[in-house]
Amino acid sequence: MNKIKFAVVGVGGIGRSHIAGIAKVESAVLTAVCDIDEAVAKQIAEENGLEKYYTDFDTLLVSEDVDAVVVGTPDQSHCEYTVKSLKAGKHVMCEKPMAMTIEECKLMIAAARETDKQLMIGQVCRKAPGFVKAKELIEAGEIGELFYVESEYAHDYCRIPGKGGWRIDPVRLRHPIIGGGCHAIDLLRWIAGNPSEVFAYANRKMLTTWPVDDCTIAVMKFPNDVIGKVFTSIGCKRTYTMRTVLYGSKGTIITDNTSPEITLQREVDAHIEVTMVPVDINNHNIAAEIEELCEAILMNTDVLTDGVQGASTVAVGCAIVESAATGEKVIIDYKF
Repeated sequence: MNKIKFAVVGVGGIGRSHIAGIAKVESAVLTAVCDIDEAVAKQIAEENGLEKYYTDFDTLLVSEDVDAVVVGTPDQSHCEYTVKSLKAGKHVMCEKPMAMTIEECKLMIAAARETDKQLMIGQVCRKAPGFVKAKELIEAGEIGELFYVESEYAHDYCRIPGKGGWRIDPVRLRHPIIGGGCHAIDLLRWIAGNPSEVFAYANRKMLTTWPVDDCTIAVMKFPNDVIGKVFTSIGCKRTYTMRTVLYGSKGTIITDNTSPEITLQREVDAHIEVTMVPVDINNHNIAAEIEELCEAILMNTDVLTDGVQGASTVAVGCAIVESAATGEKVIIDYKF
């Protein structure tokens, strides 16, 4: 069986999860790792039986032993590493968020189109079993017609500013609604479609020394007269969650990515019937993403979360930031 040879750049954090994901996929094999921290690169290479490692990304890109690159570096560098990889003839799996700005997203999309290489964005919530099951139930008509959707990204960042402080960079700002809230945004886009407009409020009452707002709430209009809300907090005092509630004309689904079951409530004979639907817990199902990318490369098909999908999620996030700053409704532009 042909195997796609993967290199992972940025192995000090999420890149390690991608390495573990690659190991689970029959059609994938890890052939290279790269990190600017030589000690980290060396350690990860040794742990995975690689004879060498890289600290210079440009040197890695000339290797013929690499078909695809996983970009697991800080968010602000996604564009640089992705464009370089595509132009070097490599396919790319780029971690979410795709980039920090629409302009960078457009550069990445253009590079993928010019090189005819796969560009996949790691919007991993689309692979989380609870969310996958929720979407299946909706499409099967179990809760009728959607009328309201909401999701949240609640994660206490107070002790995790990112290695080197990349989450608190005062120059290249990482707005939490784009960097973390993109999970909730993309999930609702996947379920309800692209929102057309947004109005948002934000504040900074928890991480007051950080250069960005730490709490944001955004209300949106989705297709088919569906309305929705995304809440993002990176200073909240609770365990990590992406609690999501989906309301339909016949029932309601309550789900998240850290619980072994989802709640399905439906009206039956004028009463509300509650069913607990068991699901696996796999909130970072990266192996499923790697498997999809490998299949797309080998079969010459398209990945589902391509550059346009990734950019669309960033566009919503940027519109939310703009609305919170101006106090005005923002129409979302999806031209890429």
